[in-house]
Amino acid sequence: MKLSEGIEQYIVRKRMTGLKYQTEETTFRAFLNCVGDVRLDEVTTQDVLMFLNGQPSVTFSWRRKHSLLMRFFEFWSFRDVIPALLMPTPRPAVRRTFVPFIYSREHIRSLLRATSRIKPRCRCSISAQTLRAAILLLYGTGATVGESLDLKLGDLDLKKGGLTINNNRYKRSRQIPLCKDLQDEMKRYVAWRSRIQAQCDRLFIKNDGHAPVYVSLNGNLRKVCKIALLRRHDGSEDQPSMQDFRPTFAVHRITSWIRNGADLNRLLPALAVYMGHAGLSSTQKYLCMTPERFRRELNKLSPMHRKKHWRDDPALMSFLASI
Repeated sequence: MKLSEGIEQYIVRKRMTGLKYQTEETTFRAFLNCVGDVRLDEVTTQDVLMFLNGQPSVTFSWRRKHSLLMRFFEFWSFRDVIPALLMPTPRPAVRRTFVPFIYSREHIRSLLRATSRIKPRCRCSISAQTLRAAILLLYGTGATVGESLDLKLGDLDLKKGGLTINNNRYKRSRQIPLCKDLQDEMKRYVAWRSRIQAQCDRLFIKNDGHAPVYVSLNGNLRKVCKIALLRRHDGSEDQPSMQDFRPTFAVHRITSWIRNGADLNRLLPALAVYMGHAGLSSTQKYLCMTPERFRRELNKLSPMHRKKHWRDDPALMSFLASI
């Protein structure tokens, strides 16, 4: 069996389980180009190592590729197509310290005010109307940026007040309701699209009528953050981005439930379904980003006669976010 045949059959099997497997396919194509279309049983440990070290990459990406190839060769080895391949020794794991930026409600309001001040420089840029609508949809639904950019105009049902998300990594569609305020904002955005006679079937469009990509959308958000004087002050090099609206949605929702004394054991699974998570563990991580769960204990440290509240202590808030 040729390496190309083994890759094709392996990808087909993975997609039959419901996975999109697009990023993984790209990695396999790169490996095939590096090694060549040799027989599957002719691939050596040195070939794998040459591919892994071929381009400088961070440890996380290196380990991801190593794990992907290891599972691929194990798959064919267990089926007696090839002998067991001795994989290179994996790099030691490095703890990922990235913490999403959680926008406050005042941050959101500042961003929305700042969108009206951006000046489109060319037809390939994104209008203030599109950027505002994208921010509100991401914050109001907790959808991923990729899901939002793939939305079509027909996925938005303004009569019933719902949204259908078809494109996620597990190829599972879900229908979610929209709150009244978000419905009104989307109606205004759709009316604006009609006035400019946009022909693209995607919900969000650039000034030239084509669908935007993440880089351009996030680049415009960075400009808006600069106008709104919004930056991280917790020592992180990662500045606010479009991807941070999803954890912000979850944290704000959980915070509201805690304040109202809601049963999280019942509501967290519902939140997982709403956000399209594969399991509850993906949703539970947002509890670690919700300082409100310590409100009673922390309020004892901030008596009413003191002027400074625990929420106003950046060092303490940074500590809570890292728990």
